[in-house]
Amino acid sequence: MGALLAIAVVVVAMIIGVPVVFSFAAMTLVLSVAYDVDISSLMTTGFWSINSIILLALPLFIMTGYLMQAGGIAARLISFTEAIVGKSKSGMGTSMVVACGVFGAISGTASAAVASIGTIMIGPMEKHGYPRPYSSALIGISSLLGLLIPPSITMILYAVVTRQSVAAVFLATIGPGILLIIFLCVLNAIKMRVNPAYRPEPITVSQRFRNIGSTGWKAFPALMLPIIILGGIYGGFFTPTEAAAVAVVYAIPVGLFIYKDLDLKSLADCFIKAATTTGVIMIILLFSFVASRIFTLERVPQELSTLLLEVFENKLLILLMVNLFLVLMGMIMDDVSVVAILSPLLLPIMESIGVDPVHFAAIVGTSVVIGCNSPPMAPILFMSCRIGQVNMTQVMRPAMGFILFAALPVMLITTYWPSLSLFLPRLLGYVN
Repeated sequence: MGALLAIAVVVVAMIIGVPVVFSFAAMTLVLSVAYDVDISSLMTTGFWSINSIILLALPLFIMTGYLMQAGGIAARLISFTEAIVGKSKSGMGTSMVVACGVFGAISGTASAAVASIGTIMIGPMEKHGYPRPYSSALIGISSLLGLLIPPSITMILYAVVTRQSVAAVFLATIGPGILLIIFLCVLNAIKMRVNPAYRPEPITVSQRFRNIGSTGWKAFPALMLPIIILGGIYGGFFTPTEAAAVAVVYAIPVGLFIYKDLDLKSLADCFIKAATTTGVIMIILLFSFVASRIFTLERVPQELSTLLLEVFENKLLILLMVNLFLVLMGMIMDDVSVVAILSPLLLPIMESIGVDPVHFAAIVGTSVVIGCNSPPMAPILFMSCRIGQVNMTQVMRPAMGFILFAALPVMLITTYWPSLSLFLPRLLGYVN
């Protein structure tokens, strides 16, 4: 009862506008009172939990995302993607989806993708017949590829709070991420094929190859970033934290001296934004570790597991209920909050029915994709509405289409087909 009350306090506090950090502090206070726990000793435990070398990757990847946005790296990646996809009827929408996937392979954040790619592409897409609400909904869904395509800040948090390998959970979400890209591109192609307003620009084969060559040359320094990050991690050259540090060290001179879109003022602004974002996440993690410790001491996960197993004897139904719970919580909380609170709480339930913790990482990631684009909170979708300068009511219909026919099927396939997320971790020896 105390755990449910604490979660209810977080939800209500966030709905009425209390900052996320203070909502988590209130949750921890309620738990300490409900279970009569000495909070002062647990705060020490929370501090040592966040005193982790793995968590150093968070500010570094966040910084990389801001540097991509300010340093012109994102703009070059988009131009190169558009040149490859071409000027077909669905070309611009497809290039937006693919660009978000590439962006996710560098920065690991959804908000940076919305700000960077949405700002650059929504206007030109409107000129070619894409309705602004549709483009805003597409960037809202596509930007969450940053949660699935590694490196992912959300997956780093999952690995830390559940004590799993960062590299393993990175691999687990690649399959679902690629599947979501395919589904979104197919849906976009179907939509644009029946859209008479869309006016693709004619282009010859020779022009297309010239565009690929010129934009590819300009984007080459930017394209080296995902190669450095992922190649370094899985090639055994870097840990995820070291790869994040190398990415920042690489992105700064690229923005300053190669693309020259980055100056000292914008560089300082990137440092400030990264520090602010990191501070919020770290405080949330502090309180979530304390809450998790209280849950463990009071055997809350075990009791919840027993209750679910008594009510739902079928494993498939339990998985469906966990999916539904994650989506509902994602509708009223951001991805960081969902992962920090629910992952350690639900993981024992998943393990009791035979779900691998690495597989559960992919389930959490695909569920959060739906929650972050579903009202009432829908933080990413609201951000895409601001970038696209449209009302939420206009965006809801196309957004629901992408959720129902792309994000939801991917979540269900990921949940009930473990090999999709476990194939790569097994291939590289992270899972038996």
